[in-house]
Amino acid sequence: MSRMTDKVVLITGAGAGMGRSHAVRLAEEGADIIAVDLPGVVGEQGLAETSRLVQALGRRIVTATADVRDHGALDDAVATGVALLGSVDVIVANAGICETPGPSWTIDEEVWNRAIDINLTGAWNTVKAGVSALSPAGGSVIIISSTAGISGATGRSQYAASKHAVVGLARTLANELGRQSIRVNTVHPGAVGTDMVLNPETFARLRPDLVAPTAADAAEVLRANTLLPVPWVESVDVSNAVLFLASDESRYVTGLQMVVDAGQTQKVA
Repeated sequence: MSRMTDKVVLITGAGAGMGRSHAVRLAEEGADIIAVDLPGVVGEQGLAETSRLVQALGRRIVTATADVRDHGALDDAVATGVALLGSVDVIVANAGICETPGPSWTIDEEVWNRAIDINLTGAWNTVKAGVSALSPAGGSVIIISSTAGISGATGRSQYAASKHAVVGLARTLANELGRQSIRVNTVHPGAVGTDMVLNPETFARLRPDLVAPTAADAAEVLRANTLLPVPWVESVDVSNAVLFLASDESRYVTGLQMVVDAGQTQKVA
């Protein structure tokens, strides 16, 4: 497979979940990876596993730890990757956080600021750090938003606000960078089968009628929200969308909001 042969891709949140999936899927198509995740044991262990998977595919990978809220740390991570792999062809601003604190007027200021700082400012920091390293031939910037960036998200207004905001950021960047042959798009997953959804807290929120709900119990609720007969999509489904937007197959696609949600946002009640 060669849709990304010898392209270099910067991915944040690459130590687990969708970020790891993006790294592996693009490496399968020939990409080399600059993988970034949080400092600390969890982030470092996650990056080590992502590195193992990418190297098993015969591709190169440089890992670095940086909090996306720390622009200086991201700058250093990109500089390290570029020194070893060359200029960047694709930026995937994937790192994010999702909490369910409750109604908008009850949300603690710290929770609100954390979502905005990571999901919005973190995406901006990622692009800011990576864009100067983009290839002179052009490139692709992909920001991972959410279906919450298209519709509301009851109990998670801080998340919905941040995911709407990155669409405005991406649309503006598409206008600013288009003449340099740099495309900018957003991807909007619905529920994805990662730890962000598959955890006891989410199960309890979706099935408050049960004492100890399981993934199967939660799936009953989530399946009712989609047009296709599945409760959630898998990480690779989102990664396939990222791959399309990263590859030359989408060379004239910019300013797009690509939704991967099994029809969730289109369902009529």
